[in-house]
Amino acid sequence: MAKLFQNMSNSKAHLAEKIFEKDIEKIPTRNGYGEGLVEAGEKDKRILVLCADLSESTRSEYFQKKFPERFVEVGVAEQNMASLAAGMALAGKVPFISSYAAFSPGRNNEQIRTTVALNNANVKIAGAHAGISVGPDGATHQALEDIALMRVLPNMRVIVPCDAIEAKKATVAAAAIEGPVYLRFAREKTPLFTTLQTPFQFGRAEIFLQGKDATIIACGPVLYEALLAAHLLEKQGVSVEVLNSHTVKPLDKKTILQSVSKTKAVVTVEEHQIAGGLGGAVAELLSRECPVPVECIGVQDRFGESGSPDELMDAFGLTHPHIIKAVKKVLKRKV
Repeated sequence: MAKLFQNMSNSKAHLAEKIFEKDIEKIPTRNGYGEGLVEAGEKDKRILVLCADLSESTRSEYFQKKFPERFVEVGVAEQNMASLAAGMALAGKVPFISSYAAFSPGRNNEQIRTTVALNNANVKIAGAHAGISVGPDGATHQALEDIALMRVLPNMRVIVPCDAIEAKKATVAAAAIEGPVYLRFAREKTPLFTTLQTPFQFGRAEIFLQGKDATIIACGPVLYEALLAAHLLEKQGVSVEVLNSHTVKPLDKKTILQSVSKTKAVVTVEEHQIAGGLGGAVAELLSRECPVPVECIGVQDRFGESGSPDELMDAFGLTHPHIIKAVKKVLKRKV
C-alpha cells in the first residue's frame, strides 16, 4: 500500500490490491518528526530543538546528533521548556519543543497559552505518544484531549499527520509557518501508506478516495482504518468519499463543504476525544454551513486504559468495523 497515493488518479482496483497487504511497512509517525527536524534544520539555521528528557522517545535525537549546538535538553520541566522557547522565538529563533503530548501540551498548557499563543510566538509544539494506541502506559500517558486544548487557543495551528512520510512533510511545513503550531504524533508503528509524491499542503484536506453516498473525514493514523472501511463498504455497494483532514485548524472548509454538499452524510474519525477534536470542528462547520447527519468515531468521554494498542483501538471503537457501522447508521439518518 506504500504506493497507494502516488497520485490522485489511483483506481479503486489498485486500492483493493494494496489495502489489505499483510506485509505493509509500519513506522511510527514520530520517526517522520525526527527526520523532518533534520531537513528543516538544514534549511534554516534559526531552528532550535528543545526536549524534556525524551529525545529518544520523541525522535528529536535525530536533530540532536546532527546539530548538537542547536539542541537544548531542558530536563523534566515542560513548563520551563515552553517559556524558554517563547523567549527564543521572540528573539528571532524558530524553536521546536518535544515531549509526550500528555505533558506538552498537557502539563504546560498555561505556559503555552500565555507565553506562546498570547504573544503569537513562533514556537512549534510536538506532542508525541498521543492517543489511545500508546498502549500499556495507560490513562496517565494517553493524551486524548490535546487537539481540543490546542484548537481552542487563538493563533494556534493544529496538524495531525496520517503516517511517517506525512509527518516529515508536516514538520518541514510547520517550520516555514510564522506563528505557533501544534504537531501530533503517535508512539506505535502504523501503516506507511502515502509516498513522497502524495500531495500535502498545510490547511488543505486531501481527497484520498472519491465517492457519492457518504463522506469520511479523518486525521492521523486512523485514516488507514477509514480507508479499510471504505473499501469494504464499496463491496457492499456503498460509495464513500474519504478526506485526509491532516490540518484540524484551520479546517479546510472549502473541500469539506464541497464533498458534503454532494454526499449529504458525514462520519468523522480520530484517535481523540470527540469533544473538541476533529469531530467537533467538523460538526461546528456543518451546523452553520451545511446541516447534514453526522456520526463521530472517537473516544466517547472516557479516559484510556492499559492494554496492547490493537486491543485498545478495537475496545474504544476506533477500527474499521466500527467505522462501517457508523457509515451505515448515518446513511439511515440521511434517508
